[in-house]
Amino acid sequence: MNAQFGLLHVWSQGDWVTRSVFGALVLMSLASWVVILIKALGVVAAKRQAARVEGFWRSADMAEGLARLRPRQTNPFHELATEGREAAAHHRATRVQLHDSLDASDWISRALQDSIDGTAARLQSGLAILASVGSTAPFVGLFGTVWGIYHALMRIGAAGQASIDQVAGPIGEALIMTALGLAVAIPAVLGYNALVRGNKHILAKLRRFAHDLHALHVTGARVRAASAEGKVVAMKKA
Repeated sequence: MNAQFGLLHVWSQGDWVTRSVFGALVLMSLASWVVILIKALGVVAAKRQAARVEGFWRSADMAEGLARLRPRQTNPFHELATEGREAAAHHRATRVQLHDSLDASDWISRALQDSIDGTAARLQSGLAILASVGSTAPFVGLFGTVWGIYHALMRIGAAGQASIDQVAGPIGEALIMTALGLAVAIPAVLGYNALVRGNKHILAKLRRFAHDLHALHVTGARVRAASAEGKVVAMKKA
């Protein structure tokens, strides 16, 4: 029974259109799961890196703080701190030329914002695949269903019989395409929403870290949260 009405039977009995739809759904499912797994690992790694930020502020100087952030190519917090340090050093080195055009606060703000924008772009990369799969997979499956029902009715009409045993099998096989489309789309949509929430959390942490870095380079100290009564924490810049 399973061999007669399972997925393998749909593949073996279908024409090139049915097989193309089936193959497209399989590829869409593989692509979405690869994106979900890769991006989820990235979000988990970024959250672990965010947990080291407080250790950065407990460091004696900037060099020790950067070491505590554990530099990695994909560490947005280490990259943000490095960009802020280099922007401040560049402004100090060219203070004579920049004195009348751009002050330290604006210069460092732009450098930090550029770093955050680059991280946001990397976090968002790949999510378009999930959005596309989530929105199109049900319709691809529906197309396969309509095509399968059409051919099933043509075979029934040619046979001249319309009993339930003649209709149930072909129609049921056609409806499998709709179920496959939903099975592909639902994980893609759920994965997209979860990754968007994770990315927003990371970007919020980055913006708070950038605010403290900006205060450090401009005023010489990190401003604590309002719950700490507006106190500042001094830290050597170099």
